[in-house]
Amino acid sequence: MSELSPAHLLTILVSAALTDNILLTRFLGMCSFLAISRQMKASLGLGLAVTFVTTITCGINAAIYAWVLKPLGIESLLLIVFIIVVAAFVQFLEMLVERVSLGLYYALGIFLPLITVNCAVLGAALFMVNRNYGVVESTVFGFGSGFGWMLAIVLMAGIRERLKNAQVPPALEGPGITLIIAGIIALGFVGFSGMVQP
Repeated sequence: MSELSPAHLLTILVSAALTDNILLTRFLGMCSFLAISRQMKASLGLGLAVTFVTTITCGINAAIYAWVLKPLGIESLLLIVFIIVVAAFVQFLEMLVERVSLGLYYALGIFLPLITVNCAVLGAALFMVNRNYGVVESTVFGFGSGFGWMLAIVLMAGIRERLKNAQVPPALEGPGITLIIAGIIALGFVGFSGMVQP
Protein backbone atom coordinates (compact mmCIF):
# COMPACT_ATOMS: atom_id res chain seq x y z
CA MET A 1 0.00 0.00 0.00
CA SER A 2 1.41 3.35 -1.05
CA GLU A 3 2.06 5.84 1.76
CA LEU A 4 -0.41 8.32 0.25
CA SER A 5 -2.97 5.78 -0.90
CA PRO A 6 -6.64 6.68 -0.47
CA ALA A 7 -7.01 3.91 2.14
CA HIS A 8 -4.15 5.36 4.22
CA LEU A 9 -5.58 8.89 4.01
CA LEU A 10 -9.07 7.62 4.89
CA THR A 11 -7.61 5.83 7.91
CA ILE A 12 -5.99 9.07 9.08
CA LEU A 13 -9.24 10.98 8.53
CA VAL A 14 -11.51 8.53 10.37
CA SER A 15 -9.00 8.08 13.17
CA ALA A 16 -8.61 11.83 13.73
CA ALA A 17 -12.38 12.41 13.66
CA LEU A 18 -13.58 9.44 15.71
CA THR A 19 -11.15 7.08 17.43
CA ASP A 20 -8.55 9.72 18.33
CA ASN A 21 -10.93 12.70 18.60
CA ILE A 22 -8.87 15.67 19.72
CA LEU A 23 -11.62 16.94 22.01
CA LEU A 24 -13.08 13.78 23.50
CA THR A 25 -9.98 11.59 23.79
CA ARG A 26 -7.27 14.25 24.16
CA PHE A 27 -9.45 16.85 25.95
CA LEU A 28 -8.09 19.75 23.92
CA GLY A 29 -10.37 22.72 23.26
CA MET A 30 -12.72 22.04 26.17
CA CYS A 31 -13.24 25.67 27.27
CA SER A 32 -14.88 26.85 24.05
CA PHE A 33 -16.63 23.47 23.72
CA LEU A 34 -18.38 23.91 27.07
CA ALA A 35 -19.09 27.64 26.65
CA ILE A 36 -20.40 27.75 23.06
CA SER A 37 -22.33 24.48 22.97
CA ARG A 38 -25.47 26.12 24.39
CA GLN A 39 -26.72 27.14 20.92
CA MET A 40 -26.72 25.02 17.78
CA LYS A 41 -26.03 27.89 15.35
CA ALA A 42 -23.03 29.16 17.30
CA SER A 43 -21.73 25.60 17.78
CA LEU A 44 -21.97 24.81 14.10
CA GLY A 45 -20.34 28.13 13.16
CA LEU A 46 -17.46 27.68 15.59
CA GLY A 47 -17.08 24.05 14.53
CA LEU A 48 -16.81 25.04 10.87
CA ALA A 49 -14.34 27.79 11.79
CA VAL A 50 -12.17 25.38 13.81
CA THR A 51 -12.32 22.82 10.99
CA PHE A 52 -11.27 25.42 8.42
CA VAL A 53 -8.44 26.80 10.55
CA THR A 54 -7.17 23.35 11.58
CA THR A 55 -7.19 22.02 8.01
CA ILE A 56 -5.38 24.97 6.46
CA THR A 57 -2.90 25.56 9.28
CA CYS A 58 -1.93 21.88 9.59
CA GLY A 59 -1.08 21.81 5.88
CA ILE A 60 0.85 25.08 5.98
CA ASN A 61 2.63 24.21 9.22
CA ALA A 62 3.63 20.80 7.82
CA ALA A 63 5.09 22.47 4.74
CA ILE A 64 6.96 25.07 6.80
CA TYR A 65 8.27 22.39 9.15
CA ALA A 66 9.40 20.03 6.36
CA TRP A 67 10.76 22.61 3.92
CA VAL A 68 12.05 25.40 6.17
CA LEU A 69 12.49 24.56 9.85
CA LYS A 70 13.89 21.03 9.49
CA PRO A 71 16.38 21.74 6.66
CA LEU A 72 17.69 24.82 8.48
CA GLY A 73 17.94 22.93 11.77
CA ILE A 74 15.71 25.39 13.61
CA GLU A 75 13.00 23.00 14.79
CA SER A 76 13.13 24.77 18.16
CA LEU A 77 11.14 27.64 16.59
CA LEU A 78 8.31 25.25 15.71
CA LEU A 79 5.93 26.43 18.44
CA ILE A 80 6.38 30.14 17.66
CA VAL A 81 5.97 29.62 13.91
CA PHE A 82 2.89 27.42 14.34
CA ILE A 83 1.22 30.01 16.60
CA ILE A 84 1.96 32.81 14.10
CA VAL A 85 0.42 30.80 11.25
CA VAL A 86 -2.67 29.98 13.34
CA ALA A 87 -3.05 33.62 14.45
CA ALA A 88 -2.82 34.90 10.87
CA PHE A 89 -5.50 32.49 9.65
CA VAL A 90 -7.81 33.22 12.56
CA GLN A 91 -7.52 36.94 11.85
CA PHE A 92 -8.45 36.25 8.22
CA LEU A 93 -11.38 34.06 9.30
CA GLU A 94 -12.62 36.67 11.78
CA MET A 95 -12.73 39.32 9.05
CA LEU A 96 -14.48 36.87 6.70
CA VAL A 97 -17.18 35.87 9.23
CA GLU A 98 -17.78 39.51 10.13
CA ARG A 99 -18.44 40.34 6.47
CA VAL A 100 -20.48 37.24 5.62
CA SER A 101 -22.59 36.69 8.77
CA LEU A 102 -22.71 39.46 11.35
CA GLY A 103 -25.15 37.44 13.48
CA LEU A 104 -22.74 34.50 13.67
CA TYR A 105 -19.89 36.92 14.35
CA TYR A 106 -21.72 38.29 17.42
CA ALA A 107 -22.92 34.83 18.50
CA LEU A 108 -19.35 33.53 18.56
CA GLY A 109 -18.22 36.64 20.40
CA ILE A 110 -14.82 36.37 22.04
CA PHE A 111 -14.46 32.70 21.09
CA LEU A 112 -13.77 33.46 17.41
CA PRO A 113 -10.50 35.29 18.07
CA LEU A 114 -9.75 32.76 20.80
CA ILE A 115 -9.40 30.05 18.13
CA THR A 116 -5.86 31.43 17.96
CA VAL A 117 -5.14 30.00 21.38
CA ASN A 118 -7.50 27.02 21.11
CA CYS A 119 -5.28 24.18 22.17
CA ALA A 120 -7.11 21.82 19.78
CA VAL A 121 -5.81 23.75 16.75
CA LEU A 122 -2.24 23.92 18.04
CA GLY A 123 -2.47 20.34 19.33
CA ALA A 124 -3.38 19.04 15.88
CA ALA A 125 -0.34 20.80 14.40
CA LEU A 126 1.95 19.33 17.06
CA PHE A 127 0.48 15.82 16.74
CA MET A 128 1.11 15.80 12.99
CA VAL A 129 4.79 16.59 13.64
CA ASN A 130 5.01 13.81 16.27
CA ARG A 131 3.52 11.33 13.80
CA ASN A 132 5.90 12.37 10.99
CA TYR A 133 3.07 13.14 8.58
CA GLY A 134 3.81 14.77 5.25
CA VAL A 135 1.94 17.80 3.93
CA VAL A 136 -0.98 15.85 2.43
CA GLU A 137 -1.31 13.57 5.47
CA SER A 138 -1.15 16.59 7.79
CA THR A 139 -3.88 18.39 5.87
CA VAL A 140 -6.12 15.30 6.05
CA PHE A 141 -5.29 14.90 9.74
CA GLY A 142 -6.09 18.58 10.34
CA PHE A 143 -9.44 18.23 8.59
CA GLY A 144 -10.25 15.08 10.55
CA SER A 145 -9.31 16.72 13.85
CA GLY A 146 -11.37 19.81 13.11
CA PHE A 147 -14.31 17.77 11.86
CA GLY A 148 -14.20 15.57 14.96
CA TRP A 149 -14.15 18.68 17.17
CA MET A 150 -17.12 20.10 15.23
CA LEU A 151 -19.01 16.81 15.46
CA ALA A 152 -18.56 16.75 19.24
CA ILE A 153 -19.66 20.35 19.80
CA VAL A 154 -22.71 19.98 17.52
CA LEU A 155 -23.74 16.79 19.34
CA MET A 156 -23.38 18.59 22.66
CA ALA A 157 -25.36 21.61 21.43
CA GLY A 158 -28.21 19.39 20.24
CA ILE A 159 -28.39 17.63 23.58
CA ARG A 160 -28.15 20.86 25.58
CA GLU A 161 -30.94 22.46 23.54
CA ARG A 162 -33.16 19.47 24.32
CA LEU A 163 -32.23 19.70 28.01
CA LYS A 164 -33.79 23.18 28.22
CA ASN A 165 -37.19 21.48 28.32
CA ALA A 166 -36.10 18.55 30.50
CA GLN A 167 -36.36 18.20 34.24
CA VAL A 168 -32.76 18.05 35.42
CA PRO A 169 -32.15 17.53 39.15
CA PRO A 170 -31.17 20.90 40.70
CA ALA A 171 -27.79 19.56 41.85
CA LEU A 172 -26.85 18.70 38.25
CA GLU A 173 -28.06 21.86 36.48
CA GLY A 174 -25.49 23.78 34.45
CA PRO A 175 -21.92 22.50 34.42
CA GLY A 176 -22.72 19.24 36.20
CA ILE A 177 -25.03 17.79 33.57
CA THR A 178 -22.87 19.24 30.79
CA LEU A 179 -19.78 17.40 32.02
CA ILE A 180 -21.74 14.17 32.48
CA ILE A 181 -23.02 14.43 28.90
CA ALA A 182 -19.50 15.19 27.62
CA GLY A 183 -18.25 12.06 29.39
CA ILE A 184 -20.98 9.90 27.86
CA ILE A 185 -20.29 11.30 24.38
CA ALA A 186 -16.56 10.64 24.93
CA LEU A 187 -17.35 7.02 25.85
CA GLY A 188 -19.28 6.70 22.60
CA PHE A 189 -16.33 7.98 20.58
CA VAL A 190 -13.84 5.79 22.44
CA GLY A 191 -16.05 2.84 21.50
CA PHE A 192 -14.70 3.19 17.95
CA SER A 193 -11.12 2.63 19.18
CA GLY A 194 -10.59 -0.92 17.97
CA MET A 195 -11.90 -0.05 14.51
CA VAL A 196 -9.23 2.28 13.13
CA GLN A 197 -5.72 3.13 14.27
CA PRO A 198 -3.63 5.93 12.70
